[in-house]
Amino acid sequence: MYANDGGRAAAPSFKMANRSKELEDEIYDKVVDLTEYAKRQRWWNRLFGKNSGPIAEKYSVATQIAIGGASGWCAGYLFQKVGKVAATAVGGGLLLLQIANNSGYIQVDWKRVEKDVGKAKKHMKKGTEKELNTFLEKSTEFVKKNIVVTSGFVGGFLLGLAS
Repeated sequence: MYANDGGRAAAPSFKMANRSKELEDEIYDKVVDLTEYAKRQRWWNRLFGKNSGPIAEKYSVATQIAIGGASGWCAGYLFQKVGKVAATAVGGGLLLLQIANNSGYIQVDWKRVEKDVGKAKKHMKKGTEKELNTFLEKSTEFVKKNIVVTSGFVGGFLLGLAS
């Protein structure tokens, strides 16, 4: 059929070979792009997603851990000291109220206290569930974006509580 055409039969096979070569080059380019993309991604981006880090891209991992650890230690130390003072104040106040009640200096209407506490519980249940879920979502997103600083902060906070 193509014997008298003087080489026309090679044209369709050349087009297929050329199309195959173009497809192969396109696939190769995509694979190279993917490997380059993977090389540019840091380990926490691969683990926690592409949104993991405005801070993560500005400073080295060691700097982030140091900043998180130092700020965590300060927060933990202050939390420990303020917690002791607050516990002493609340406990002492309750103790003084109980002594005053037993001595007859004050009269506590316990039924009214129970009623008011019940109202407060109902009021808190209504509005706080949605706010709590929003707060937890935002906190989780922040931790994912700043995982290295957050882990340094948690470690420093625990050390601050212990000191």
